[in-house]
Amino acid sequence: MFHNKACLRAGAFLSLLLLPPIAWSHGVAGGDASYLESVTGLQLFPLMYLGAKHMVTGYDHLLFLAGVIFFLYRLKDVALYVTLFAIGHSVTLLLGVLGGIHANAYIVDAIIGLSVVYKALENVGAFKRMGMRIDSRVAVLLFGLAHGFGLSTKLQDLHLSPVGLVGNIVAFNVGVELGQFAALALILVGFQLWRRSGTFVRGGYVANVLIMTAGFVLFGYQMTGFFLA
Repeated sequence: MFHNKACLRAGAFLSLLLLPPIAWSHGVAGGDASYLESVTGLQLFPLMYLGAKHMVTGYDHLLFLAGVIFFLYRLKDVALYVTLFAIGHSVTLLLGVLGGIHANAYIVDAIIGLSVVYKALENVGAFKRMGMRIDSRVAVLLFGLAHGFGLSTKLQDLHLSPVGLVGNIVAFNVGVELGQFAALALILVGFQLWRRSGTFVRGGYVANVLIMTAGFVLFGYQMTGFFLA
């Protein structure tokens, strides 16, 4: 039975990550979308800013990253997994927009929801108890590919000018990665403070159940949209 304080700390720390989609939108917001469609020629710094803004307000990305680093205590391990995620995210973002590779947005976002579920299940040891051996490094890379497609589908819905498109999308992607590192730093600080409290291990199970629940909600929301579209 988990101590009440552990549950409260877990719930309080994750409350910002579990805000509903109404508060934090995964897609490109109206004003930002209008700006992107109006851009002609290279606009490197504005596009970097928009990329960073998307990542730090992307609840699905943040949930997955929180799950990935939840029980990573060494910075080199954090760097490895975040790099794998960044590689996967960058590849499909660039290929999707610049290469014209299309995917159904609902299905992609449903997979992103499942990525959150997967990481929470792994964190509570569910796969080990089922006798399943999954290379978490490969899983993070593959789910990174899905997360990149998630953003590319949103950009493909916009009418982007071909003038300066390559440079602008690369700048946008750089901004996404910078935003990811900024968000990651805040999450790491939060985890570090929580670990010092002495309730981290006991509250970890509760926190990952909350993360898993959020992933299932995201998955169900997107699949509902897919079947009703």
